[in-house]
Amino acid sequence: MATSAASYYIPHKATWPIVGSIGLTSLLAGFANYLNGLSIGPTMMILGAGILVTMLVGWFGTVIHESVAGIYSDQVDHSFRWGMIWFITSEVFFFSAFFGALYYARIYALPWLGGEGELGVTNEILWKGFDAVWPSNGPGKVGGEFEPMEAWGIPALNTLILLTSGGTVTWAHWGLLAGNRGQLVKGLIATVALGFLFVILQAFEYHEAYTAMGLTLGSGIYGSTFFMLTGFHGLHVTIGAIILTVVLFRSIRGHFSAEHHFAFEAAAWYWHFVDVVWLGLFVFVYWL
Repeated sequence: MATSAASYYIPHKATWPIVGSIGLTSLLAGFANYLNGLSIGPTMMILGAGILVTMLVGWFGTVIHESVAGIYSDQVDHSFRWGMIWFITSEVFFFSAFFGALYYARIYALPWLGGEGELGVTNEILWKGFDAVWPSNGPGKVGGEFEPMEAWGIPALNTLILLTSGGTVTWAHWGLLAGNRGQLVKGLIATVALGFLFVILQAFEYHEAYTAMGLTLGSGIYGSTFFMLTGFHGLHVTIGAIILTVVLFRSIRGHFSAEHHFAFEAAAWYWHFVDVVWLGLFVFVYWL
């Protein structure tokens, strides 16, 4: 039903939330069965992932159709904006937890185990002769010897790629505001290409780490924090690139105007957030 700009939008009865719940439950149950060695685990995971993807396509497709049809009021636009703001806020705290774990391990736990400071006695009690040097794979060399990841190589190149992509998505936004759809589409194509290039290069980096450097998720505190931080960031880059791909196809079809383009703005906000997180990763995980 159409609504005026001043009216309060009441959404129709939706079935997608329950479909998503079924998909997530199936995915989680399948993963639990997989970890316990049950043969049904992989099948349940695939089924759950399929249901989840169906829900995402269907639900977002419904929202897109309603938006293009002019059903949403200004109140809905404000709700979308606040929803995206709180979503990105939750992502900030998500990554803060992992950065906090890295900080605690390097600044507090490592010196204590090495016998530094007032709690130097822990060195004798917990692990005598522990070498408090970062990067560390813990007492007893958990996971074996490894080669730490260098900052100058693929990580530095990926930093340049993401910073450039932040510029291309901003250039695309300027094109949208100026009514230049060609600039909008070109900017989005460049951003999507750079995003997926980042993911491909990170996959090469991971392959090199596992096959040649001995660095794995099980290589002590350094390996676990490195792969958790860079892995979750890579997942966010992949999600962001997929979102921007959808925005690109919508732009090609003539969606969005200078006055109404929140879907583009939300994708751009998310992409800039991913850029900022990577800068922190490059400095604190790779460089220092």
